[in-house]
Amino acid sequence: MLSTATAAPTASAHPRNTLPAPVRKNDSAANQRASQHIADTLKLLNDTLAPQRRVVHAGEAVYQSGERFDKLYILNSGFFKIVNLSPDGREQVVGLKFRGDWLGFDGIAHGEYSCDAVAMDTGEVWVIRYDALLAACTAQPALLTVLHEAMSREIARDRDSLMSVCTLPADARVAEFLRYWAESLAKRGLRTDQITLRMTRAEIGNYLGMTLETVSRALSKLARHQLIVFAEKGRRDLHIPDVNGLAAFVQGCLAPVRVAAPLQVMTLQ
Repeated sequence: MLSTATAAPTASAHPRNTLPAPVRKNDSAANQRASQHIADTLKLLNDTLAPQRRVVHAGEAVYQSGERFDKLYILNSGFFKIVNLSPDGREQVVGLKFRGDWLGFDGIAHGEYSCDAVAMDTGEVWVIRYDALLAACTAQPALLTVLHEAMSREIARDRDSLMSVCTLPADARVAEFLRYWAESLAKRGLRTDQITLRMTRAEIGNYLGMTLETVSRALSKLARHQLIVFAEKGRRDLHIPDVNGLAAFVQGCLAPVRVAAPLQVMTLQ
C-alpha cells in the first residue's frame, strides 16, 4: 500500500530573521545636521576650555598603553586608530576615530591608558586636562551633555563593531566597514564617493577579525559587483558609486534562506 509522508521544510539559515532589515538611506539632511553638531561642539570646547592644539603625524601616538591618565583628546582633523596590545605582544585594532571624536576614555577607570591612539595621517588633536573639564562642567552644563554624548557614541560604536564581527560573513563585514567609513566622512561634510583608505589590508583584516587574503578577496568581489572601483593609481583609493549599494549588499548577505515547500515522499507499506 502506498502512503505519503511530509518531509520537514528546509530550515532558514537565520530563523530569527524573517525579513532583512531595511536599507539605511544616505540622508544628506541628517549628515548636514551631524556635521553642524560636530562644528558646534568643537566651538563650545574651544571657547570654554581653550585647549592646547597638537599636530600629530602618521604613525605617531597621541598616548600609549600604560601612560598615566590625566588628559582627554578631541580630534579636530585627521584619522586615528585605537590599538590594544595583549600581554603576549599581539596588536589588535579595536577602534577608528574621525573628526569630532574623543580619545582617552579608556584611561578614566584605572588612571592609565589601556590602548595606544595612533595617527593614520597628519592630523590635529585638542588636549584637555580631565580635571579642568570636570570643573568646567559644573559651570557649563552643556559641556557635561557633550561629554555624555561622546561616551554614549563610543559605547554604541563598540556594540555595533562587535555585532559586525560576530554576525556578518566576511564579504559583508568588509562592505559594512566601507559603508561605515563613507558614512563617517559624510557626517563630517566630506565627500563619500571618492575615499582614501588610511589602513593597509592587513590592518583592515586585523580590525575585522579576518586574514589579509580574505580582505583582498572580499574587495575584489565588491569590485566585481561594481559596488567599488579601484583608482588607477593606488589600491587604497576607492570610488564608491552609491553608499546605499554597500548597505544593500550587507542586507542581502543577511537575508534568510527561502523556506522550501513541504515535499511529498512516497513510501511503501
